[in-house]
Amino acid sequence: MDNNRVKRMLVLALVMLGVSVTASSLWAATSPQPKAHLTPPVVPVKHADAKLVRSLRSSTWRWERLIGLRRSHLAASLRSVRALRFWRARVQQVRKVAAHPPHMRAWLCIHRYEGSWRDSGDPYWGGLQMDRSFMRMYATADLLRRGWANRWSPLEQMWVAERAHRRGRGFYPWPSTARYCHLL
Repeated sequence: MDNNRVKRMLVLALVMLGVSVTASSLWAATSPQPKAHLTPPVVPVKHADAKLVRSLRSSTWRWERLIGLRRSHLAASLRSVRALRFWRARVQQVRKVAAHPPHMRAWLCIHRYEGSWRDSGDPYWGGLQMDRSFMRMYATADLLRRGWANRWSPLEQMWVAERAHRRGRGFYPWPSTARYCHLL
């Protein structure tokens, strides 16, 4: 069907229903409309979701505590857009740092000889085979609340080992495997 025939049939149907129709209104209704702008209009945000900002802040603090950084602070309301932007950027920065522990290759080599990241065999847990006293000494309270090393992510296990390394233990808690990896 051509466009004019559709218009005539529509006018006829509307006239039969008792609706008055002008040619210009019919043309406007059936002509192709220009596409609306694809992006929604920018509405200035005056307040941020405080719950989201708190979540970002606590995640940032958890990673900072794990990797040994001082807590970040911002003197702005949690409901401000400034706080939302700050904590969102800060958590990304901290996660980027946390993704690359300083001795990552060494920890992966030790893991290759030790066990699975989820190894739960007593008396040693996790991919770096940490015992209870080692975990109590070097793990953060957040990690210990979640259980032993077999419940932590590989990155968290490596950062706990890195904390022991930084405090002077070096690779000596893993004497045999550190020798296999040429770390001792």
